[in-house]
Amino acid sequence: MQFMPCIGAKKNKGGQLTTIIRFTLAVTMLIATVFPSVLNAQTTRVTLAGMAYSGDAQTIPARFPYSSRFEKALKDTGDSPYERVKSAISQNPPQNLQLLNGQLEELKGRDQAVVVSLVVNAETVSVEQFGTLRKLFVLIRGQALFFDFKSMTVVRSYPLSFAYLDTFDHQPTEEEKLARVKLVYEGTPAKPGIYRRFADVLAKAVIPENVPRYLQVTRVNLGPELLGNLPDYLKSSPVVADTWAADLVSEAISTRIGVPVIPYAKGYAIGNVMSMRVSDGTVYTLNLPKPDYEINVEFTGLKKIKFGEVPAGASFIYGSYATVKIEQPLLGTVYMNTALKNGEVKVVPNTQSIVDDFPAFYDSLNGMFVKLSEAVSGKGNTWVKTAAAAPDIESQILKTRELMNLCK
Repeated sequence: MQFMPCIGAKKNKGGQLTTIIRFTLAVTMLIATVFPSVLNAQTTRVTLAGMAYSGDAQTIPARFPYSSRFEKALKDTGDSPYERVKSAISQNPPQNLQLLNGQLEELKGRDQAVVVSLVVNAETVSVEQFGTLRKLFVLIRGQALFFDFKSMTVVRSYPLSFAYLDTFDHQPTEEEKLARVKLVYEGTPAKPGIYRRFADVLAKAVIPENVPRYLQVTRVNLGPELLGNLPDYLKSSPVVADTWAADLVSEAISTRIGVPVIPYAKGYAIGNVMSMRVSDGTVYTLNLPKPDYEINVEFTGLKKIKFGEVPAGASFIYGSYATVKIEQPLLGTVYMNTALKNGEVKVVPNTQSIVDDFPAFYDSLNGMFVKLSEAVSGKGNTWVKTAAAAPDIESQILKTRELMNLCK
């Protein structure tokens, strides 16, 4: 096929520019008419379901008391989490998805209908006393969950979370707690909240046309040293502690490598099935796909070592130790199997009479998996060469990187 220049086009510079523009428009129109799929090859239609809660719908008020109150307060003013999510998305629209608004019931009967929801998995609001101070800790964990509405099967999941810490010289009131929960969802000037983090995930998310391969943290084992240093709100049950540890690993991998991770099943899914209730009150039961690749983590120890001391205070190294194994159980292929260690330094002033060690240990644990994930993503192996016990760690990193690319 030949394209002829426009009749009467002048051969001067301006005329040549006009001819080029017309030629470009003609080609674009031809492609849009004859090959429309070329322009939309990377665009997947996804229906936005707003916000939802995971687990048994009857226990939502007990498991998410402050999130539920915050949601009700929004609705009382004519607002809703759904509108807040839409507003956050408008500030950072998806690059590879075409988001649709509408009722989920309208999707029934379609051959293919992908839905995405901000699913809240866990809410932690705790107060601990240290001398005359009260420490308020708020943590919301969730995920950007994509599922096929026809088969009710999870397609992709990107974990996310936001933690907020505040101190008071009095016991914080219920209103003060609720105000901090609001900050966790809406964010602060320095950190994006849950709504914005959900939008940021959607901005880069991709739904592959072929059947994806799935990755999941399937087992965690918390050693006695870690269990002994956990705060009370994580000691309420083994399920809570295990889920917290698995989510810590999953989120580091997902956010740093950019790969979806199937939700940890022990906490809010039984028999590879999870339940969620969306904002309109509808309850859906979703199937979790069986993972192709499994991640097993043993948290083997914690250590606090004095690093230095000056008249103003002392510095301590908070060390964490774990063993990580990533494998394809069906074929018996092991991609990574190594012990790891990581240390973070914390300075304690002499004027501080009471020291809470857990935040420093958390930074050390989280830093371990963040640095490991960054090494797998190709951002340098300097840390992992000294932190890993396996002599062939560089080879393991390369194999794991190839594995992660298959899951994207």
